[in-house]
Amino acid sequence: MADINVLVLSAGRRVELIKCFKNAAKELGISGSVVAVDCSETAPALYFADKYRLVPRIDSGRYTEAVIEVCNEENISLIVPTIDTELLLLAADKEKIEKETHAKLLVSDLPVINVCRNKLNTQRYMEEHGFKVPHLYTEEELKNGSLKFPLFIKPVDGSSSIDTYRADDKTQLDAILTLVKDPMVQDYMEGEEYTIDVFLDFDSNIITMVPRLRMATRSGEIAKGRIIKDAAIMEDVTRLMNELKPIGHITVQCRKTNRGIEYIEINPRFGGGAPMSIMAGADSCKNLYRLLKGEVLTYNEDYRENVTFLRFDSSIMLNEDMVPENEKGCYI
Repeated sequence: MADINVLVLSAGRRVELIKCFKNAAKELGISGSVVAVDCSETAPALYFADKYRLVPRIDSGRYTEAVIEVCNEENISLIVPTIDTELLLLAADKEKIEKETHAKLLVSDLPVINVCRNKLNTQRYMEEHGFKVPHLYTEEELKNGSLKFPLFIKPVDGSSSIDTYRADDKTQLDAILTLVKDPMVQDYMEGEEYTIDVFLDFDSNIITMVPRLRMATRSGEIAKGRIIKDAAIMEDVTRLMNELKPIGHITVQCRKTNRGIEYIEINPRFGGGAPMSIMAGADSCKNLYRLLKGEVLTYNEDYRENVTFLRFDSSIMLNEDMVPENEKGCYI
């Protein structure tokens, strides 16, 4: 069989994800390379890939063409986005990219991305399809003071919990609203927070679903988590996926409140904590390789439950030529 080469976009700090793809290929006996790209040569994940390339910024107007060029030069089979800000562009250019590269682009169709990337669109979609979300305050409610504190404020097109705040009174709310661009104001949700990793095949069939209790977070990403097969969450998220019909690895965030399961957001890409679910046995990387080989996958829950994951930082040293000196033991 021909090599299966995977391209990881906006590699950044996604060292764990790079390692997961490399381990999956090795364990399945698949030959090929994991290629990483980023706009910065100091993106750590570049140096854990088999090969890496530098590309223009997403907003440069040349990003799509650069991705196509790398795909053709490296004979890429699968393109994997990793950050929110590239999803709309890639979804809009999906047909062009796949036609000119013959690679599969792991991004959902544009209507799905439009729902997920704009938090107002997400709110409306959830309400229209009967899913619980915290109350979203209208401009009129904000003006006439019909508010119930605490409140939660976030930007409409936000990511990674940037510019998200809790307001406990009107003074705090007014101050926060001057800081956040295009803010939306919701009731603050109390309850345990979960991230659910869902993997769907290219026809939007659910293959795996892994709820993870968010025990601690840092900069919007999970820092400590425990896998819990919560039947109520899994049933509700199954209905959501069947309605929305995304593809690939999807990250759903929700809380279990006194109202039931209330949704925070849907990220139609690999989340930072995805390697937790992968290491527990719901291996989206292996599933992608299998799909590329033409295998038909079916739903399963063959992963470990009640295992706890603790994420931590590590370092890599580059020498004067920007080459990792791993043989000298500067990182494990």
